Amino acid sequence: MFSLSKLRRFATALVVTCVFFVLHGSPMYAQATLPVMPLPAHVVQGAGSLSLHGGLQVVFEGYTEPRLERARDRFVATLSRETGILPVPPQPVNQSKLIIKTAGPSAPVQQLGEDESYRLEITPTQAVLNAANPLGILRGLQTFLQLAKISPNGFVVPAITIDDQPRFPWRGLMLDSGRHFMPVDVVRQTLDGMEAVKMNVFHWHLSEDQGFRIESKTFPLLQEKGSDGLFYTQEQVREIIDYARDRGIRVIPEFDMPGHATAWFVGYPNIASGNGPYQIEREFGIFDPAMDPTRESTYEFLDRFIEEMTALFPDAYFHIGGDECNGKEWDRNPRIQQFMREHGLKDDAALQAYFTGRVQKLVAKRGKITVGWDEVLQPDTPKDVVIQSWRGQKSLAQAAERGNRGILSTGYYIDLNQPASQHYAVDPLEGATAKLTADQQKNILGGEATMWSEYTTPENVGGRIWPRTAAIAERLWSPQETKDVDSMYRRLGVVSEDLAQRGMLYRTTSELMIERMVGDEDPSSLKVLASVVEPPKGYSREELTKYYSYTPLNHLVDAVPSESDQARQFRGIADRIAGGTATENDRRQARQWLTLWRDNDALLQPLLPHSALTAELAPLSRNLSQAAAIGLSALDSLEKRESVSAATRGDQLASLKKLGAPQATLIDGIVPGVETLVRATKR
Repeated sequence: MFSLSKLRRFATALVVTCVFFVLHGSPMYAQATLPVMPLPAHVVQGAGSLSLHGGLQVVFEGYTEPRLERARDRFVATLSRETGILPVPPQPVNQSKLIIKTAGPSAPVQQLGEDESYRLEITPTQAVLNAANPLGILRGLQTFLQLAKISPNGFVVPAITIDDQPRFPWRGLMLDSGRHFMPVDVVRQTLDGMEAVKMNVFHWHLSEDQGFRIESKTFPLLQEKGSDGLFYTQEQVREIIDYARDRGIRVIPEFDMPGHATAWFVGYPNIASGNGPYQIEREFGIFDPAMDPTRESTYEFLDRFIEEMTALFPDAYFHIGGDECNGKEWDRNPRIQQFMREHGLKDDAALQAYFTGRVQKLVAKRGKITVGWDEVLQPDTPKDVVIQSWRGQKSLAQAAERGNRGILSTGYYIDLNQPASQHYAVDPLEGATAKLTADQQKNILGGEATMWSEYTTPENVGGRIWPRTAAIAERLWSPQETKDVDSMYRRLGVVSEDLAQRGMLYRTTSELMIERMVGDEDPSSLKVLASVVEPPKGYSREELTKYYSYTPLNHLVDAVPSESDQARQFRGIADRIAGGTATENDRRQARQWLTLWRDNDALLQPLLPHSALTAELAPLSRNLSQAAAIGLSALDSLEKRESVSAATRGDQLASLKKLGAPQATLIDGIVPGVETLVRATKR
């Protein structure tokens, strides 16, 4: 039996696929109807489809290796989960075939810029996947999985020819395991999601003021005193690296220095600039402790540490952080100030540049390339240092102009709970970077989504990463002109279902978190409220409530998605009603939702006093009801073509402004749509 969500998924996919087959318009528009994310670079539609009803035989022709065989096994298992078609032994009759042709191996250690292109040809009789190396095969298999959809004749894959390759060679996701530790199973699930959307760099943030998260055998007090016992063993790290390589993903560690390093100093205070004593930070923010850039013993320590970690992580790139060092501990230290005068270092930025230069040499000594945040870019920064920009395209352009390669993260901070459309609108080669010369633009390697973990735990981090990160993955893979937001959201819904089928538990986890808030009571009315509220955007959450590293993140704000699909859809309907383009279905849906939201408060209020976790929601629930009532009044006026006085409209908008204020650290997602309806009553 199919659940309602599955039926919706299949209906959406079928409509999208049918539109693709009947459309004879522009190639880009036809391409945008594919239920695939990221969209391929080039698509030619065929006639008919390849049936999966009798199973799918997957065979290799030419080069193969154990990694390809494991990829085939994962592919077959995923296809079986998504279709319910059990793997069967090869049969000469009535079984479709996928032939995999790989020209040769990829590099022993995955390299930046390796060929990830593939060609996928699907006809009604068979499918052929060609690639230069296993990386292209890995990408093509994910496309095939996304194309497999229900049809009147069972599960099929459309006849199609796809020639595909990524736009950028660096398509990353940063996971912060420092502030809140993320167990190995969370890391694996993150890598599984990355594989599904063709991301290829896992940036692992392993040290922070709140914890040092990796075993060091050279300096064991790092994890013994700086981790609260929550760290990865070196054997676990090796397993993750192997797991990522199987999925065509590079693993780049980040050890933040000279700031954001308090956890280092708990075990080794001699590398710090202050007198200590130091302890693991329990709050979040920017703190004064920083490494001492003036002592040779600091660099001797880092030399041995970097030697150990570069041996553990095989990737050519090594991230040293470098962000948000406020220099206050340096300013208070007379010895450091004297050093700065003697060496002509005019300010803290110059001292940090000196530190970065020294550390970069230690990294280069091991044959690695240094990556750092914006702050490491100074006039004398070595040209082989890669700059990761959190300040924007202008900063990224400055790095490229100086000859440094760069990665964009501005606009891809998924921890800020911004809508997928906002991330989707950000491009590494727009704004200041679009003005670079062609050679300078080659220095822009791509981008990274960043999952900082102040307000995420292992329980809810998946719901903060997915599905919005798929929109960023498309921005970094697909052609630059791929910008249809409506198409993105349609396909994001399908991808969300695919990720759930692959074991991404974020939607189930959200539901379970909501259900436990009411215990044995019926959670239906709480779920109605949860469906249209969102966490605050940007950095406003820290202004609303004080959090510590052990503050339980088990409130409704922690359970709901970053973006409410229902509230977004309602805003779209309100726009169409206001613009005079709404259908009868639009108007009917708006009234149905507004009535539901208005009446839900009476059902929910009796449940809320039972727990402190729900009691805080009482004002929010009332506000939703009142906002919906205003929306219904505006909808009535619009449908009856009744005039609304300026005074009444002004009072309603003033009320909505108050109703839209955060309550219980949540915002009411329907208020903007209701405001649109109210403003439309002006004749």
